[in-house]
Parts: sequence; C-alpha cells; structure tokens
Amino acid sequence: MTVNKQTSAGTNSSRAANDEAPRIVGQMAETMSAGTAEASAVIQDACSTAARAALDCTAKVLELARVNSNAAFDHAGELLAAKSPSEWLELSTAHARKQFEMLSAQSQELTALSQKVMLEAAQPLKAAGANALRGSSA
Repeated sequence: MTVNKQTSAGTNSSRAANDEAPRIVGQMAETMSAGTAEASAVIQDACSTAARAALDCTAKVLELARVNSNAAFDHAGELLAAKSPSEWLELSTAHARKQFEMLSAQSQELTALSQKVMLEAAQPLKAAGANALRGSSA
C-alpha cells in the first residue's frame, strides 16, 4: 500500500504540471502575438515614413530637373542670339560656371534632404528599440 500512496502523490503532482503547461504556453503565445503586432506596427510606421520621404525626394529631383532644363533652354536662346564667336564662347563659359555652381548647390541640397529622410525613416525603428531596451531592463 505504501507504493500506491507514492504513486498517487506522484500522479497528482504530474497532473498539476500537465494542467499548468497549457496555461504557460497560452501566455507565451499571447506575449509573442503582442510582440509581433507591435513589431508589425513599427515596421509599417517606418515604411510609411520612408514612402512619404521618397515622395519628397522625387519632388525635389523633379524640381531640380525643371530648373536645369529651363537653364539649358535659356542658354540655348542666348547662344542663338550671340553676335560673334567670342560672345558665344563668353556665354558658354559663363553658363558652364553658373551650372557648376548650381549643380554643386543642388547636390548639397539633395544630400541634406537624403540625410533628413534617412533619419526620419529610422526614427520609428530607433524609438521601438529604445522602448524595447527600457522594457527589458525594467
């Protein structure tokens, strides 16, 4: 009879552990689901920010292309109105200098915009990482 009592006690503790396992697995699944939903929201926010930024960059590139095209057409008109080869050469040299300066400024502008865009797109990911670190240290 002593053996039966030990067996029934062992069975009771085993049964309690078996009853506890589904609850623990359920809690883990809920935690993983919440984490996945949060990660999905962060990624969606980052992608939305990146898409808006890409539109800003595209608009800026189109604006610069319009400015450069207008400058080229204006220059062509000036060249057609030139009275002598020396005036034509002078206009060409002045235009080349002006275009170089303008392209340099445009490059700086695009670089600044690209940096801004990258920082804005990374911000949701950075904030989520900081929140995750704060949550894990608490």
